[in-house]
Amino acid sequence: MLYIRRMQLTKYAHACVALHKDGRTIVLDPGTFTPEARTAVTQADAVLITHEHFDHLDEDLLREHPGVPVFGPAAVRAKLGERVTVLAPGDEREIAGFTVTAHGGRHAPIHGDIPIVDNVGLLIDGTVYHPGDSYHAPDRPVGMLLLPTSGPWTKLGEAADFVRAVKPERVLQIHELMLSELGQASTAAILGEQGLTGRAVERLAPGATIEV
Repeated sequence: MLYIRRMQLTKYAHACVALHKDGRTIVLDPGTFTPEARTAVTQADAVLITHEHFDHLDEDLLREHPGVPVFGPAAVRAKLGERVTVLAPGDEREIAGFTVTAHGGRHAPIHGDIPIVDNVGLLIDGTVYHPGDSYHAPDRPVGMLLLPTSGPWTKLGEAADFVRAVKPERVLQIHELMLSELGQASTAAILGEQGLTGRAVERLAPGATIEV
C-alpha cells in the first residue's frame, strides 16, 4: 500500500506559520509581531515572505541567519540583497522539497494616503494557502485557507466573500493579533460554520501543530 506522508503546520503568533514534511521545514512570514519567529527561523530550511511589512518580515532576524534561503517579492530582495529569490505572481518553484506557487500581486488597500505594496499569496503543495495581506483567491483548489482576521486592511464582509470564493476544505484563523480574545472568538463565529461561510474557522494557540 502506498503511504503518503502529509504536511504538518505549526501556527505561530500573528501571520507566521511553519510547514513540515519529510524532515524539512519552511517558514512563512516571520515578522516582528511574532515572539516565536527566532525559534521558527532557526529551524527553517527556507523562509518565504508574502510582502515587506514589518509584521511579516523581521529584517534584523533574517540578517542573523544569512545561510537560510529567502523567497519573496522584489521589495524583499531590495531590503535583504541577493540571498532573496524573487517570487512574482504565476511563479512555481520547488523550495526545500515543497511546491510553491505565487498568486495575486498586490496588498489590499488601507487608505489612499498609504502606498500599496507588492504581495504574493503562497500556495504550498497545492494544499495550504497563505494570502499575506490580501483577499485574492487563487485560481485552483485549496485544502486549508489561512484567513487573516485583523489589521487596518481587513473587513469581515470581505473576509466572508474571500472564503466563499476560495471554497477551502478547512479554514485557519491567522493575522489575529490585533483582536482581543473575545474579538477572535467573535470573528470566528461570525465567519464560521453557523455564520457567513458555512465553514468552521479553526483557531490554534501559538506553537500548536496540526496535520494538513
